[in-house]
Amino acid sequence: MEHKTYKSIFISDIHLGTKHCKADILCDFLKYNHCEKLYLVGDVIDGWKLKKKIYWPQSHSNVIRRILTKAKRGTRVYYIIGNHDEELRKWITDYKLKFGKIRIKNEQVHEGVDGKLYLVTHGDLFDGVTRLAPWIAWTGDHAYRTLLWLNTMFNYGRRLLGMRYWSMSKFLKHNVKKAVNFIFAFEKNLAKYCKSRGYDGVVCGHIHTPEIKDVDGIRYMNDGDWVESCTAIVEHDTGIFEMVHWKDIDHESDKLFEEQNEK
Repeated sequence: MEHKTYKSIFISDIHLGTKHCKADILCDFLKYNHCEKLYLVGDVIDGWKLKKKIYWPQSHSNVIRRILTKAKRGTRVYYIIGNHDEELRKWITDYKLKFGKIRIKNEQVHEGVDGKLYLVTHGDLFDGVTRLAPWIAWTGDHAYRTLLWLNTMFNYGRRLLGMRYWSMSKFLKHNVKKAVNFIFAFEKNLAKYCKSRGYDGVVCGHIHTPEIKDVDGIRYMNDGDWVESCTAIVEHDTGIFEMVHWKDIDHESDKLFEEQNEK
C-alpha cells in the first residue's frame, strides 16, 4: 500500500484499554499515513475502564509505540484530553504537561493551511450531560458498551450468512429522536462557542459520529472513533480537510475489523 503524507491528521476516541478498541487497524493506519502535526483529540486511553479492570494487550502498546516513533521522527504530536482520560486535567493547571515530545493540553488552536483558525477540543466540555451530570454520562457509557457487545453478537451471525458488518449503534444515533437531538445540540454548542471566540471552525470527537459540515457558519469536523467507524480527518497541503474511512479504504483492515468484532 502507498504511504501518504498530510499536513495534519486528527484522530480521537481510540479507547485503549478496552476490548472494543480497534488497535490493530489504527496501527495499520499510522504505518501508512504520515503528517507534520498529529492531533490525538481525546479519549486515547480509557481511564474509566482501566480503573475497574486492567486490559492491555500488545496491540495497544503498539499504538503507543507508533505514536512515540512519529514524535521522535519530527511529527508535532498534541494529546488533547477527553473525559475518559480526564485524570490528566489535574496536572495541566499549573504546568505545561509533556510526555516525551508529546504536548498534553485541554485544547489547542490549529492554524490551517488556509490561514483559518480551528479549535481542537475533545468536546466533552460542551456536552451538558458530561459536564453537569457525570454519573449519567457514566451510565450512558455503560449502555453504549453493552450495545457494542450486542452488536458484536449480531454481526457474528451476519458474517456466517455472508453479510457485511452493520453498525447498530450508528443506526440508533441517526434514527432515535433523543440521540439525534443530543448530537444536534452538541454541534450547536460548539459552533456558538467558536463564534464567540472568533474561530473559523472546530475539530472534535467525543460523540463517535464522523462528520464534516457547516454549522451556523462554523466548519464543524468530528473525526469519529477507533471503536467502530475507524475514521480520521486529514488536512492536505492544499488546505482541504477530508474524512478518511480507513477500514473501507484498506481491504485487509476491513477483514480485520470484522474478525475483531467476532471476538
